[in-house]
Amino acid sequence: MNTIVNVRSFLCLGPALLTAACALGPLTARPLEGAAGTDVATPAFSFADDTFAFANDIRARHPDAEDLYANYCFVLARALRQFNQFARFEPARPRLDRAGYVEVVRRVAALPAWAAPLGPEDRVVIPGYASLREFSRAEEAAVKEGLGGRFWTLLHWTNWRAGFYVTRAHQENVAREILDELRAGRLVQLLVTNWPKPELNHTVVAFEARDTGAQIDFGVWDPNDPSAPGVLSFRREPRAFWATRLYDTEPGAIRAFRMYFSRLL
Repeated sequence: MNTIVNVRSFLCLGPALLTAACALGPLTARPLEGAAGTDVATPAFSFADDTFAFANDIRARHPDAEDLYANYCFVLARALRQFNQFARFEPARPRLDRAGYVEVVRRVAALPAWAAPLGPEDRVVIPGYASLREFSRAEEAAVKEGLGGRFWTLLHWTNWRAGFYVTRAHQENVAREILDELRAGRLVQLLVTNWPKPELNHTVVAFEARDTGAQIDFGVWDPNDPSAPGVLSFRREPRAFWATRLYDTEPGAIRAFRMYFSRLL
């Protein structure tokens, strides 16, 4: 989303939400396991095939544009996981009209992102296309309509974690959970922020990791940049996340939180 955070909202919601901070993760954590050269990747995911062909636009970069598909980063990142977990592409089947594709996309988007992946026979079938990339390129308007609006994703209470103070142990535990999920073959959606710097209040999806020894580099899909993977790093010292290569973001220290992995978080 890369948008300036609403300070007034923080002042209104901050006191209530700070009482829930204890639910965001442990304050202490065991040392992060790993070894230099170790790679982890979700086997059922291809950046070239299993991502959206269109981008979430940054409104500040297009101030005069009308009908801009902007501030949909949370919608797209969640939907990427939903398609990975609940959809199946069948290129040999006859294609649908626009209304038909809107309906199948709505069926995928209606399933909770934290639910276990469905088996092949139970998945929503997307006929006429071989991959999400091909489908979203050819049927962009239908996909956008089927994914629905952005309102509730923008107001989701967990977004306000961007204003929370977190410990180094908490961030180390987030890194460990990302690795655990990737090892289990699951994509991981993350809220990333460098607040109070008014630059980054955004979401990405981690799909692979490489341990270099000093840090773990997570390959991420960024809704703002469908062309190439980004890199979000966790540095063992000082036990913090770093925006190594995130679209339209200066490299630097950030905070990361998992998103849509349970009914509440």
